[in-house]
Amino acid sequence: MTSILKARMRKTGATAIGLSLALLSGTALADSSVSLRILETTDIHTHLVNYDYYRDGESDTVGLAKVATLLKTARGEARNVVFVDNGDLIQGNPLGDYMAKERGLKKGEIHPVYKAMNLLDYDAANLGNHEFNYGLEFLGNSIAGANFPYVSANIFVDDGDGNAENDKPYFEPYVLLDREFVDDEGKSHKAKVGVIGFVPPQIMQWDKANLEGKVFTKDIVEMAEKYVPEMRAKGADIVIAVPHSGLSTMERHGMEENATYYLSKVDGIDAILFGHAHTVFPSEAFADLEGVDLAKGTINGVAAVMPGFWGSHLGVIDLKLNVSDAGEWTVVDSLSDARPIYQREGRTITPLVEADPEIIAAVKEEHEATIAYMREGVGTTSAPINSFFALVADDPSIQIVTNAQKWYLEKILNGSEYDGIPILSAGAPFKAGGRGGPDYFTDIPEGKIALKNVADLYIYPNTVRAVLLDGDQVREWLEMSAGQFNQIDPASRDEQPLINPDFPTYNYDVIDGVTYQIDVTKPARYNKAGELVNADSHRIVNLTFEGKPVTADQQFVVATNNYRASGGGHFPGLDGSTIIVEAPDENRTVLANYILTEKEIDPKADGNWTFAPIGDANKVTFVTSPKASAAANAPDNISFIGEDQDGFAKYVLQSK
Repeated sequence: MTSILKARMRKTGATAIGLSLALLSGTALADSSVSLRILETTDIHTHLVNYDYYRDGESDTVGLAKVATLLKTARGEARNVVFVDNGDLIQGNPLGDYMAKERGLKKGEIHPVYKAMNLLDYDAANLGNHEFNYGLEFLGNSIAGANFPYVSANIFVDDGDGNAENDKPYFEPYVLLDREFVDDEGKSHKAKVGVIGFVPPQIMQWDKANLEGKVFTKDIVEMAEKYVPEMRAKGADIVIAVPHSGLSTMERHGMEENATYYLSKVDGIDAILFGHAHTVFPSEAFADLEGVDLAKGTINGVAAVMPGFWGSHLGVIDLKLNVSDAGEWTVVDSLSDARPIYQREGRTITPLVEADPEIIAAVKEEHEATIAYMREGVGTTSAPINSFFALVADDPSIQIVTNAQKWYLEKILNGSEYDGIPILSAGAPFKAGGRGGPDYFTDIPEGKIALKNVADLYIYPNTVRAVLLDGDQVREWLEMSAGQFNQIDPASRDEQPLINPDFPTYNYDVIDGVTYQIDVTKPARYNKAGELVNADSHRIVNLTFEGKPVTADQQFVVATNNYRASGGGHFPGLDGSTIIVEAPDENRTVLANYILTEKEIDPKADGNWTFAPIGDANKVTFVTSPKASAAANAPDNISFIGEDQDGFAKYVLQSK
């Protein structure tokens, strides 16, 4: 008996067992066969048009307008379709920021996101974590323009009474859609399709300033266990779970950010549309996970799909359903796929679809206004700024950000109780290739700096925070960051990739104001979840401040952002309790004002960190942009050795 039949029998009971066994044995029953196609978009991040506002040109790798073309094809192939969005929709590129920060959105106005989406007949939508970046009022004004319902089952009104029995959902936890599906013989059947959504509970840390005292979150799996039976009791024939949550098999403790794997074990769920992790499922990235069937696209027997990010894919799940004369619905089989809008072979990108002109026309006004806004100048740079080598050497694209943050904090702390405490500044490479591909790097030429360049240097709408730490806490922060690197065998002459692709580059913080080395011949002290996995290992060596070793009794103020200071990235010692400044200004606004004040900047990195010697290892490799060979800031201890299959330039790093 197939695993999917076992899973479905577990979910639907004895009637389904008899039905499924009859199907397997070939017994003729008076049942009908219905094919249902479920489609998903996720993590669009305001990429409505196939356009890169940072490079100021069209793009073949992004855009809801491209997905819309896939959608129309996929819809035309099926009789019965349900279409859902999984959030992270209104924030993520300059169009989103222009609408929220520059133009604004009044009650009754339609956000361009919904001008586009309302043309595509969505059935329902879930909220992502980035929906809260601009506050609840802006979110409310935005989603009021959607002509489809929103759901989120684990966000609750903070009534302050401490009584969990009377907690009220802030949004509708789920929706029951009344639909009429046509079976394979052309007969119609009424069905209730339940759609339930979830958001990472960590929004309370990531957007504390916007949410504290207004809402709170609960565990994804616990809320599924609460509401799915309720949906079934109210007549849901098919239940679709829409978690804005990634796929991880790490041991469950509750309140997981990436809870999709455990959600798949909740009885009563027929399909999972997930997202948040900016990856594709089914794909080889999940080949080693127990319970995953990549050929069918199932997780523990449940059909699932995750269609990338920025409109790179359309998620497609095809369910084969049986409906009995009594109106009981059973999932018999499924197949999942993520259809791409482009194909990459090395450096060559081949578009697979054209942009839908109706979507382009719907958002033309806001799109063109965003382009004009991003072209406004703020200053000049005396040298190019790029992030080609941000993971292997101190880097100008980070240095300019950390300089601006320190400049800003010095003014705020002047004359305060913290005046005189050394100020450090933390920054990370937001665009450093990875899943974004070989073009996903900051690359600003010498000369004029426009707002589009500022947004390219700092792509998130974070706000400035300052934390007060001791010397040991600074060291542990850097130890966590050093998880960016694989462990290198100093005696090996074989190729050894330096960069850990599972570690997000936005969590690779460089802290300026101290000097240090990273010894990658030692194992990482922390894993990417912030768990201490090698307590005796210390990759951060020779950590000094003003030429003297950093000690536990020293105090430092560290400039960072609200995400990191409030626990984003699971860094030790950063849980919100050490924050001393909650500034109202965005980090990139600070960066723009810094450049406006300086008028001309010299973006040289100060070289405050390096790798410790790596012994006799002579083939430690990393990949970067093909444009890196012409960069003036290339480290002197690297050599180009070729191009990989994904179009990245491969270099070998020699020990100094």
